[in-house]
Amino acid sequence: MPRAIIALGSNIAPAKEHIDRAIKALSAAGTVKEVAPYIISKPEGYSHQEDFINTVLILSTPFQPMPLLKKLKSLEKELGRKPSFTNGPRVIDLDILFYDDLVLFEDDPQYHLFLPHPRLHEREFVLKPLSYLLPDYVHPKLGKPVYRLYRELMKKKGAPTCRIL
Repeated sequence: MPRAIIALGSNIAPAKEHIDRAIKALSAAGTVKEVAPYIISKPEGYSHQEDFINTVLILSTPFQPMPLLKKLKSLEKELGRKPSFTNGPRVIDLDILFYDDLVLFEDDPQYHLFLPHPRLHEREFVLKPLSYLLPDYVHPKLGKPVYRLYRELMKKKGAPTCRIL
């Protein structure tokens, strides 16, 4: 079965419980193989909100990329996500980071899917847990392993801003 790498995030209390429920709910989309340590991160963009809890996981899934994205969006609604503004508070946020080694741009009126996730290499809160889970995984578009992308980002940013929960 194909392997999808999924990012999870929440910053509405109880955020850790929202993440735990989402991990259990993902069994509707496949088999959760491994989960990275939970990370606490400051919000990006809109700063007047609580810190986020983030993690990533490996999901073995029978779904192709677009049906998987639709399933994740459905799960978000089931788990209590409400419409919000860009970078605003989230009960739960589920994103596909990678789907095997596929590089894809899929556009339809309701969903947009970019694989690998287009801003992954700019996001410490994703790269840090991903570097624990799959440090040697090579980004199919950038041609660099995750641990190297994380190191390069830290060189630009300076000190890490995320910490393990």
